[in-house]
Amino acid sequence: MQEDILIKISYKIKECRKDKKITVQELANQSNVSKGLISQIENNRTVPSLPVLMSIIHALNLDLKDFFKDISQDGQEQKVFVIKAKAYQPFQKESTRGFAYKRILTHTMNSGPVDIILLTLKKGATRNKVVHTDAYEYKYVIKGKVSYQIDGQDYILEEGDSLFFDGRLGHKPANIGKSDAQLLVLYYFTTKRD
Repeated sequence: MQEDILIKISYKIKECRKDKKITVQELANQSNVSKGLISQIENNRTVPSLPVLMSIIHALNLDLKDFFKDISQDGQEQKVFVIKAKAYQPFQKESTRGFAYKRILTHTMNSGPVDIILLTLKKGATRNKVVHTDAYEYKYVIKGKVSYQIDGQDYILEEGDSLFFDGRLGHKPANIGKSDAQLLVLYYFTTKRD
């Protein structure tokens, strides 16, 4: 599976930090940025500027060449993707309990990267606070019953329902069903915004 370079950078920062047993706060202090920014970068919620990225790499005591050696794009554009279920990659996007993410595919198209995720919301799972994502979001409910609060309004989704919205609007999902819920989620990042 070919992943987007920005996703690879975020993942590598997180893995290097964990390998060196450095906390998010310690990396933030050493990089002269906020703890929140490090968390957003590691969880693919924001893209670091070049100076911030260099500061983080330096704070991790990594050589630039070593950091980027595994991060590259093939010169050939892949036209067909077959992703077997066993290849879905679990990842932690936030510390909220009851949210289990699996990355199916990340691919960059002409106007920006698309991230395709399988999200399982455990029974009763909800976020404590409203979040914002710099992407358009599409949600398809595979099973269960979910409430999405978007910009102060509640939307109830059941199996087979879908939702598309601008992730810059404050939003907060909650599993309001009697069992685990499963959603197919697409994040569409674009450099051109209204």
